[in-house]
Amino acid sequence: MNRAQLIDKLKEQLAQLEQEVLRHDAALAPQQRKLIQDVERFNDGLFIQSGAQLAPCIGQIAKDIKQLEQRLTLGLSAATIVASCERIQDRFTAVKRALTTTGINLKSATQARQSARNRSHQRQKQAHNSSGFDWIAAGVMQNSHQLYEELNKHLNWARKIESKIAQLETGLDNCHSADKIKLQNEILLMHRRLGKCRQAISYIEDRIQAFERPYQSQNR
Repeated sequence: MNRAQLIDKLKEQLAQLEQEVLRHDAALAPQQRKLIQDVERFNDGLFIQSGAQLAPCIGQIAKDIKQLEQRLTLGLSAATIVASCERIQDRFTAVKRALTTTGINLKSATQARQSARNRSHQRQKQAHNSSGFDWIAAGVMQNSHQLYEELNKHLNWARKIESKIAQLETGLDNCHSADKIKLQNEILLMHRRLGKCRQAISYIEDRIQAFERPYQSQNR
């Protein structure tokens, strides 16, 4: 694949993704937008964006593709081009993942809000009575809460790894040739860790969906 074909393919992928994002954003109800309007869907090193709507991400990917096109024209090193391509693909992957997990983000935000209310109520209750829990119901709620806590923990880990990758890639253009191999190996290692973390996130999200499916069927 030559340079022109590479850029054309990336622009085609972006155009397809943009249509998916526009449909996603249009389907969001106002109350859903408000619920997670302050939630950071991505690490700052990956996107400057928060909330339910994903359209701002498209413009940022377009800038990356334009920057890659300029770097190709300038004939920069292969390592720099590879790093740019990997960053663009990471952004594509992150947006595609966000498209499928908005529902879970909404549920997580609802769960966090309800948990805060429950903790306040529980503190008041414990001041008067240290017993009388409904253990079966508590067990069900505890499992659901633990799943979302585990999800949030892995999402935080992923954001930290993404931030580290962005930091390393920024230094790649400016480091001496003797240090490039070491830095490239560090980037590769962090990408592997990020991949494992994303696999864990996918597994947890699947467990959440499996856990909630019986309740969704009952509410239809």
